[in-house]
Amino acid sequence: MTTSPEKIVRDFCDAWSRKDIDELMSFFGADAVYHNIPVPAVTGTDAIRAAFMAFANLMDTIKLELLAIASNGNLVFTERVDRFGWDGKALDLPVSGVFEVRDGKIVAHRDYFDYETWMKATGIPLGQSGSILNQKNAA
Repeated sequence: MTTSPEKIVRDFCDAWSRKDIDELMSFFGADAVYHNIPVPAVTGTDAIRAAFMAFANLMDTIKLELLAIASNGNLVFTERVDRFGWDGKALDLPVSGVFEVRDGKIVAHRDYFDYETWMKATGIPLGQSGSILNQKNAA
């Protein structure tokens, strides 16, 4: 029996709280694309791993709380609150995510969030020189 795309995405979101990069990467296909809108996308498992490691190393805690989930075929849509904790600080970031699943693996993951909310809370730029998500297309 195959696992549904919705179950794969639920399991991926749940896995973030463990901050186990190998576990997180097990959900992705080799040619996957991860795109935190509005910063540049990263392509391939090496670049995605680096981006995830940057988040995991920066944050003491990460929890993706699913508020709503819907799927249509291989597309899965999530409404979440991504909860980050670091250095005694906290950020509850509303996020909408779109996942494409093929052959049991996530091949595209796009997250939409308010960048200004992230910046005001963390002061950490994403997708710029010297930032935690500066790995462009690792292929």
